[in-house]
Amino acid sequence: MRIKNTNSLTSHGNRAGREIVTKLLDTGLDSLDPYFRVKEFIKLRDNKIIINNKGFEMKDDPHSGEICLDLKDYDRVFVIGAAKGIQRAALAFEEVLGDVLTGGHVIGKHGEEIICTKIGVTLAGHPVPDEFCVEGCRKIEELLADVNERDLIFTVFGSGCGSLFTYPAGNITIDDISKFTHMMQIEKGVPTSDLNPIRTHIDRFKGGRITRLLKKATLIHTVTADPSKMNTPVLRVPYFEMLRNNTFFPTVATASTYKDCIEIIKKWDAWDKTPISIREHLLSGTDENMSVEEYESYNCRFFGLIFKDSTVYPAVRKKAAEMGLRCIMLSEYMEAEAREAGYVDANMALCCERLGEPFNPPVVLMSSGENVVTVGRECGVGGRNQEYCLAAAMKIAGSKNVVIGAVDTDGTDGPGGFVYENAPSCLAGAVVDGYTINEAKEKGIDLQNALKTHGTSEPLWKLDCGVFATANVSALDLRIIYIGGKTDE
Repeated sequence: MRIKNTNSLTSHGNRAGREIVTKLLDTGLDSLDPYFRVKEFIKLRDNKIIINNKGFEMKDDPHSGEICLDLKDYDRVFVIGAAKGIQRAALAFEEVLGDVLTGGHVIGKHGEEIICTKIGVTLAGHPVPDEFCVEGCRKIEELLADVNERDLIFTVFGSGCGSLFTYPAGNITIDDISKFTHMMQIEKGVPTSDLNPIRTHIDRFKGGRITRLLKKATLIHTVTADPSKMNTPVLRVPYFEMLRNNTFFPTVATASTYKDCIEIIKKWDAWDKTPISIREHLLSGTDENMSVEEYESYNCRFFGLIFKDSTVYPAVRKKAAEMGLRCIMLSEYMEAEAREAGYVDANMALCCERLGEPFNPPVVLMSSGENVVTVGRECGVGGRNQEYCLAAAMKIAGSKNVVIGAVDTDGTDGPGGFVYENAPSCLAGAVVDGYTINEAKEKGIDLQNALKTHGTSEPLWKLDCGVFATANVSALDLRIIYIGGKTDE
């Protein structure tokens, strides 16, 4: 099980409902393990590396087909990348390739246990980048300084790489980017979708530049984040549409421009507060990012290790069905203030409980996305899923049938820094019910103040509502609402 404190989470309140929600969250988390996906993706046989395309390609990939790479054509094989929980993928590459693997380097998040032995690991800052991000990028740069046509390089990137894979361009310093990121994402609550284009244009590796640097080699690009979800009505975005609209994956073409970045910063009323080095770099408009045409001219393939519609969603639905419950997708990509999202979802759950509308209980509602928390000048330790759940708990107080849980699928909800006996440094999320508010009152815990200061981790942990999960890759958030009971009672 990915969730390590199931017993405490299900030991109080609506125990039956808590058990259902916790099991569904754990099932979703477990379905995302890239270790097993890599082992399906790549095989070593008869001195050849066989890459399985089925289930890993983008829709309408013009290069579709299985790949067979004869090792007599290569002198070296490397694995590089950056993401939260990336080591599970890197470890699988180590085991499959064995002695064929020359080496590599990946960048993970502070707090992760180092499990790789042949691939080097740097643990770095997320969501605010730090000097270790730069150190990790430099190690990758040094490792591949003499790349040539007889090199085979696997890249692995995913959620978290926007921060972890930070290598400042031009005269920009890591301190400038750290301050800028904190202002935008922490203080102002700017969504990642707005921040990513800017990150791309102030970095020497992002925007396809890392591919340009390694273009002599054979490149197999993989991503642990779902590459098909771009907040569009299309279930799986086609290959070229992904390339034309990408603002996140650092190895391929990017759609944004320097002008776009400037407009985004001004939209958030942050231009005058942005470090001058970043402003000057964006205004100069130099060092263009990679176009689709340039990317297609290189010897590259692109694969998604994880597609949520073939991992998380079916796994949760199957588990719910085993419990005799309907599972309905409520929203696939929610991007809102976490507290407000919690209020809205909680009120809808209460309407289901009381009126049987819009969904007649018992029912499970599943949703995903990436909410934000506008912290301002507060300095409490928490995360968006914790805040979502705590706000929801305020609304469902007294309910006997509603249980709400939410986690970041990488197992770390927020920047971390939580210090408490027997607790993880970063909770994964939370599970709350209609009894949570009363339990807090009985223990003298001020939940209103926790929301005000965004210090949600400590009260949730004290209430046995905080989720402790092992680290893994992220496919954004997983939120589960269980509404039990019968409307005709």
